[in-house]
Amino acid sequence: MGSDQRRVFLAVVLSGVVLVVWQTFFAPKVSVDNKIKAYEQQRETVYGRKAEKSNKELSNSISRNTVDAPIGKVEGHSLNDGKIGFSFNNRLELENSQNKNAIIDFMSTVGREKPFQLQVLTPTGPQAISLDWKASDDGKSIAGRDGSLGLDVVISLLDNGKLDLSLNSPKAHRFRFILNSSKKEMENNQMRKFIIFSKDVDRFIVGDSESGESKVKWFGIDFNFHLFAFSFEEKQMAKFSSSESGRFYLDTINPVNKIKGGLIFTKKDYDYLLSYGDKLELSVDFGFFYILAVPIMRGLQFFYHYIPNYGVAIILLTLLIRMITFPLQYKSFKSMKKMQKVQPELTKIKEKFKDDPQRMQKETMELFRRAGANPLGGCLPLLLQMPIFFAFYQVLYESVELLGAPFFGWISDLSQKDPFYVLPVLMSLSIFLQQKFQPSTTADPTQKKIMMLMPFFFGFIMINVSSGLVLYIFVSTLFGMIQQYFVYRTTD
Repeated sequence: MGSDQRRVFLAVVLSGVVLVVWQTFFAPKVSVDNKIKAYEQQRETVYGRKAEKSNKELSNSISRNTVDAPIGKVEGHSLNDGKIGFSFNNRLELENSQNKNAIIDFMSTVGREKPFQLQVLTPTGPQAISLDWKASDDGKSIAGRDGSLGLDVVISLLDNGKLDLSLNSPKAHRFRFILNSSKKEMENNQMRKFIIFSKDVDRFIVGDSESGESKVKWFGIDFNFHLFAFSFEEKQMAKFSSSESGRFYLDTINPVNKIKGGLIFTKKDYDYLLSYGDKLELSVDFGFFYILAVPIMRGLQFFYHYIPNYGVAIILLTLLIRMITFPLQYKSFKSMKKMQKVQPELTKIKEKFKDDPQRMQKETMELFRRAGANPLGGCLPLLLQMPIFFAFYQVLYESVELLGAPFFGWISDLSQKDPFYVLPVLMSLSIFLQQKFQPSTTADPTQKKIMMLMPFFFGFIMINVSSGLVLYIFVSTLFGMIQQYFVYRTTD
């Protein structure tokens, strides 16, 4: 590989490294697509009255403007079918939830007490709801009424595990939905986020100030492979904002006589969420290469079905992808070998015509033509494989299947980092050996030093990444060395 090609290849590799570093350590705060910088002099109509408030003022004024309806004892109520359960009080504040398929508990997911609250927006401000409850005979639903607001509420536990919530009133109301949470980041770089779906899914870190306006289908809290969300039966035009205190506010814009939706708490199992409808499966963030990520996830599930170990499934799927993409790799390795052969002559040309750039370029291209070498021939196939790498990365970073999944020995959870850093060390050594196995095609000492240090730098930034992802990179690199050795031995 010539020095020009080496620079291109180095740029590609470094770009991949930068992307992983960015994703792992410095990922910017994801803002809403149609983020509004400030609600300057925005007019908000509430039952014919208008008030001008900025979005920041609106968020900060919640606590002092909330009007509590007269209410006596705050009583708790629960709906539970043995698998799914929700506990709430007569202010319509959710206090707890359980789900048999959840791996971590509800409070660890949401991060704060009373994570879901619902208020009515009145001309004098947001008003808390006060309900008189009456449970059904089967224990699967409960009805309540707020006389001061003329509001009837029915809550039912559905067979699919969703808590159905229906509000009806002869008088049209606007509603405020509140999520309470707290900032949190795990060692595996999973951060607690508010998540909202309109046309696309938008995420922003709990504790960041964000705002927006759109037609919302669902919203919730996303953390550590688990989701707590409220889904509207019909999309609602709404303004929403989050504050540094860890609160999320969603205000419906149009007064309505009826509003209906459902609460869910579950681990983010793609198929399980798909069964709910409402595009809840999009809470699993497969990123830009979603179209490749889903087949990769299916591949992991396929191998796990026959060999119930996700570590083994990662290895088998990695080998399969390597074999499928081998034609591209074959061209890349072959081109690299040709470039290696012409490197001595290329060095002579650069030295001979160093004062005549045009002649140097002409002689270089003539050399490439005679040798059948392409300076980009080794890089383009690698570029074509990058989407697969990033899709695989996103699957292993987001798939709940790895949560709590053991591999063997000291690796008891593939979603967490290797506690003894064995896999990152093996991965670094494999990348280093791959570079040593591939003879150097450049005399530039700076490039040589950079290439020698890259495996260890890459290993360092991967020490806190999930062991499942590191396992994939290690196996892929190791098998790539075998393929490269095969090509070098079977080609001229």
